[in-house]
Amino acid sequence: MAEMTLELDTKAWALLMALQADGRAPLKTLAMAAGLSVPATVERLKRLKDAGVVRAVSADVDPALAGYPVRAIVGITVQQPGKKAFIDKLRRAPEVLECHHVAGADSYVVTVVARSLEDLERFLSSINGYGETRTSIVFSTPIPRRGLVAPGAGR
Repeated sequence: MAEMTLELDTKAWALLMALQADGRAPLKTLAMAAGLSVPATVERLKRLKDAGVVRAVSADVDPALAGYPVRAIVGITVQQPGKKAFIDKLRRAPEVLECHHVAGADSYVVTVVARSLEDLERFLSSINGYGETRTSIVFSTPIPRRGLVAPGAGR
């Protein structure tokens, strides 16, 4: 993936919006949404991928329906010598959906899923050696992860 600056015009944003709405949409549908021909759409998609704007197209799997009904947000403060080992451990952990390196009281904020509260407790015990954790159990998600819109555009 080449790192380059790519100017996103209205057609590019229309293409991105259509792709985010349905990653399996046929090229013809994406082309119509962006007001482009199919060959132009193929070229735009290639440029967006090459520039790293489109990183992947994937399925949105419901964790609860896939056997992970417990979700939590875990903040942890990790001292510098242990950060690499901590991140390596998280990369191998099937419970970890994402990890953000953040500013503030925590070093990292991690989204995890578990089959039960006992499994969550087991996971937390496995990372407690890296630093102090603060865990928030997710009851519901009133605004789920959603696609980007053009800067300055409303929803």
